[in-house]
Amino acid sequence: MKILVTSAQIETKIHVIRNHTVMLDSDLARLYGVSTKTLNRAVRRNLERFPSDFAVVLNVREAENLKYQIGTSSWGGRRKPPFVFTEQGVAMLSSVLNSPRAIQVNIQIMRAFIRLRGFQYSIAGLRREIQTMRRKYDASFASVFNTLDRFLDGPKKKVQVKGFTLKRTLARPCACRKRRTRQS
Repeated sequence: MKILVTSAQIETKIHVIRNHTVMLDSDLARLYGVSTKTLNRAVRRNLERFPSDFAVVLNVREAENLKYQIGTSSWGGRRKPPFVFTEQGVAMLSSVLNSPRAIQVNIQIMRAFIRLRGFQYSIAGLRREIQTMRRKYDASFASVFNTLDRFLDGPKKKVQVKGFTLKRTLARPCACRKRRTRQS
């Protein structure tokens, strides 16, 4: 089986919009080898297959924000806000675009979504572990830091040197410079 698109190509096309991982209609059309107009026409002819949690048309503000993120020029390109498809919507596209290429590309896209979900779960797990460690060890580390602070501040004693009194703490090094003596 020949791989038509790489997972790296797919992963760069996945965006997070409204707290959902989605892909743009134009990106999917390019991957499937059809025009964006053809893809959107097929979706509009089969709207019953694409409920609001499968496909959404972006509002104007979201489309503008996405345009700045992607780097599309303001004078060219789209006339209408794009469709975005969640993982389930992308899966449904393979039944609407019934071609061998669409099926193969769809398999690769599903694998990319699964890999992305795995990364999200591992990051969430690391955050939970860090939070539990922080709660568990904060009290212990607080006492260690307090002890270190007391040690660094140290007792304040006067050091007696012949001829004059120098006031400094023992814990801190002397920042004094040697005085030059005047030769006559």
